[in-house]
Formats: sequence, structure tokens, C-alpha cells
Amino acid sequence: MTKDLTEIRGALAALFLRHKSLFKITDNGSNIEAHGTVEAMQGKKKVDGFYFASIVPKPKDVRFYFFPIYTHAKEISPLLNEELKKALKGKSCFHLKSLSEESVARLEEMTDKAVELYQQNKWLAG
Repeated sequence: MTKDLTEIRGALAALFLRHKSLFKITDNGSNIEAHGTVEAMQGKKKVDGFYFASIVPKPKDVRFYFFPIYTHAKEISPLLNEELKKALKGKSCFHLKSLSEESVARLEEMTDKAVELYQQNKWLAG
């Protein structure tokens, strides 16, 4: 279990890097954002890449905005463990003050499942 916010940010960033060929990743040294690379409809608007997730470090935690838990709640929500359930604020934002190895494994599983679902929807290249 780590409480080091830099380590938490790094563990979250590694989730994107596992599928880096599928994402357009922007990293300004603090915040990281991942979008798909294929043109898709996001609501009523056509976008160059469907939003996937972002990481926003704050002074007391790291915010992990994970859009697939919003778009595919039935498929993603059952993968949450208690630690992640407690950190979920709202529909798709995790406020992470600590991160266990089990939660990292769950986040990897969630990311893999979300990539699969987004590919089925043609929001990500496949």
C-alpha cells in the first residue's frame, strides 16, 4: 500500500501505457489525459477521439477520472473492490489518497475491460 501521491500517479499512468497504441495521451507533467484515436460521436458532437480517462494530482490526493465506469457501469462497477468503492466520488471520479496492490490489479482489470468495451463500440481502434 502506498500513500505517496507521486507513486499513485505513476501507477495510474501505467494503466494508459499498457494500451498506449490505442490512445492519444497528453501529459503536461502534472495532468495526464487519454483519448481514443478514431473519430467518434461523443453525445451530439463528433470528436477526434472518445474521452477515456484522466489523472489530476491534487495536494491531498490524486483524482482519477475514469469515463468507462460512467458509459459502461454494469460491466465495470462489479470489478471495484472496497478500497475503490470508498474512493469513488460521483459517477466516474476516484479520489485516491492511498493505493494497494490489489486495487492496482483491479484498475488494470477495469482498464482492460473498458478497452474491450470501447473497441466493441468502435470508440477505440481494434
